[in-house]
Amino acid sequence: MFAWLIGLPVIAVAVMAARLAARRGQRAGYVFAAVGILLAVGAVVLLVVAAGPAGATSAAATATTAAGTSGSTAALLGAAIAVAGSTIGAGVAVAYTGAAALAAMSERPELFGRAMVIVGLAEGIAIYGLIIGIILIGKA
Repeated sequence: MFAWLIGLPVIAVAVMAARLAARRGQRAGYVFAAVGILLAVGAVVLLVVAAGPAGATSAAATATTAAGTSGSTAALLGAAIAVAGSTIGAGVAVAYTGAAALAAMSERPELFGRAMVIVGLAEGIAIYGLIIGIILIGKA
């Protein structure tokens, strides 16, 4: 757990450095791609460090511990993927539907109710991912 607390400020500094580089106009796409790759590698390293070594125990205890940790780790990793994927998908969906809704409302203001329902349906994708994440965390 301690490794995650060390990793959070590193992630925050990396994101702030990427934003600062983007403001200066330095090939923002490459900077964000590099920061994304570094954060992904860092997350994998933190996952390995947080799981901890299993070297000092006997073989039977190691197998039991590894099986228990593996199941809970897989459930937590699945929950993270479900929430992250659904949130990214919902963000993309809301971006497109929101832009289209604003364009439609600028021509016909009476479409406000219908447009907001469609944007709300797009946001529901994130809620579904959150529910799946909660279910998977409960199984961990």
